[in-house]
Amino acid sequence: MALFERLRSQETTAAKTERFGWKGAPEPAARDAYQELKTRVHHRLIEKLDLSTIDSLSRDQLRSQVKVALEQLVSTETLPLSRADRERLVEEVVNETLGLGPLEPLLADPTISDILVNGYDQVYIERFGKLELTGVKFKDDNHVRQIIDRIVAAVGRRVDEASPMVDARLQDGSRVNAIIAPLSIDGPVLSIRRFGANPLTANDLLTFESITPAMLELLKGAVKARLNVLISGGTGAGKTTLLNILSGYVPGTERIITIEDAAELQLQQEHVVRLETRPPNIEGKGRISQRDLVRNALRMRPDRIIVGEVRGEEALDMLQAMNTGHDGSLTTIHANSPRDSLSRLETMVLMSGMDLPEKAIREQVASAIDVVIQISRLSDGRRKIDYVSEIVGMEGSVVTMQDIFVYERMGLAEDGTVLGQFKPTGIRPKFAERLFIAGVHLPSGIFDETD
Repeated sequence: MALFERLRSQETTAAKTERFGWKGAPEPAARDAYQELKTRVHHRLIEKLDLSTIDSLSRDQLRSQVKVALEQLVSTETLPLSRADRERLVEEVVNETLGLGPLEPLLADPTISDILVNGYDQVYIERFGKLELTGVKFKDDNHVRQIIDRIVAAVGRRVDEASPMVDARLQDGSRVNAIIAPLSIDGPVLSIRRFGANPLTANDLLTFESITPAMLELLKGAVKARLNVLISGGTGAGKTTLLNILSGYVPGTERIITIEDAAELQLQQEHVVRLETRPPNIEGKGRISQRDLVRNALRMRPDRIIVGEVRGEEALDMLQAMNTGHDGSLTTIHANSPRDSLSRLETMVLMSGMDLPEKAIREQVASAIDVVIQISRLSDGRRKIDYVSEIVGMEGSVVTMQDIFVYERMGLAEDGTVLGQFKPTGIRPKFAERLFIAGVHLPSGIFDETD
């Protein structure tokens, strides 16, 4: 019996429908034999290829040459392989040579939103908001490290014992985080937050019922009228996706500067300057923080400043920029509610080292931020915009807010689907006048309360 046929005999019926691996654990001896074969063929391939010509070849040309060389090498192996098994081996070694090895089939699946490598033999994915274990496995911890090194080297970063955590990105903009020993006890851990080749659009949000047409019209108008918008939510709630969509309403005649830890925004306008932070070098020097980039962006004649995520001392500089003529700025923040997002901003301003009184900080926040959008991932995996809230001003030492739209949860269906509905609160926002002056005409009755 051929090697892969023995492996397939371990599969369940459900596992055979998976495009990227085995659900059940294959026979250890068969798996080891296959890994040894793949490693041996890979090493012989490196010896056989003319590496000096690789730079002059396109990826498709190189892939074609690799397949020809692999076919010749595999044909000399004595281990019996069926034609389908041989094609699979060729494809896996091509992925190992030119791509990210076992992760390539997962990256090719557009339905996968997260890839989570918890160890060389445990890889989870998130699909449609639900986690599931795959049969994808690496050879060992060193194999995972090789893939991590390949990812971070492509964006000029490093990961080693001196700097065991790193943020990076893939060519398609997908966000990558890696952490290795000694911080990770059970081997290297890799987390990939996928971004599709075709970014989600406003129509997709409407199709998925993440937002209503009335809410979308209001947010579109807020961006066009140059209101400062703060998008709040938890991890994986869709903050960056919403930021991408809203940034699409910025007029193409304006100069946009984006500031991110790892560049992942996919703006469609032509006049965009993208800035990215830089970690310290091996000597611990040369770090460029988001705060440094925000300060520098103010000298670059921006019409709009978009901070991918405010998470530290740069909050003070960003608020000051919003208060000094740079209207229409957008950013995201990790928080569980609109009120929590303001509390986090206060804390971040204090991290800047400025000895400001509490009331002065809150006045800065109240003056700078116009709209807070709270987005959440529900227990059934769907994303919803929970609140669209307006910051009204100050009452004493408290920042006052009012909700314009809310998503009212009403329980769970038998299949676990969250039941709820979007509702306008009946409050007409104070910034409605600014929208009118900016030429934004909202549908009549958009703010009327509904039963």
